[in-house]
Amino acid sequence: MYYIVESGKSFEQAAGDLDAAVKRNGFGVLHIHDIGNTLRGKGVSFEPQVRVFEVCNPGQAAKVMASDLKLNMALPCRISVYTEGGKTFIGMIKPSGILASLSQDPSLAVVAREVEAATVRIIDEAK
Repeated sequence: MYYIVESGKSFEQAAGDLDAAVKRNGFGVLHIHDIGNTLRGKGVSFEPQVRVFEVCNPGQAAKVMASDLKLNMALPCRISVYTEGGKTFIGMIKPSGILASLSQDPSLAVVAREVEAATVRIIDEAK
């Protein structure tokens, strides 16, 4: 259900490299949620670094929504860079699992596999 890799890079370097890999692979970064800093800014004691990148490939997103507009709630894809135990990780919940839990449409399974292959490639390039 998850695809997570350990990176030998610092948190900041992995986040920067993820941003570049997203763009190289035909996706766009819609937003970056810096959850770690947000929590600390609200006075919550939270040590890990966590940034969640909302990424999207417009063509693939259009295919998903053309099949079932309600699936807009499963978009965009989210890739996380985070620290745990002094190590940096990059991961995501696999799109194939998410869409399979929401729709049995075989055409969506194809799109999910294509998006998953691309997002795995993005993560592997950034690690």
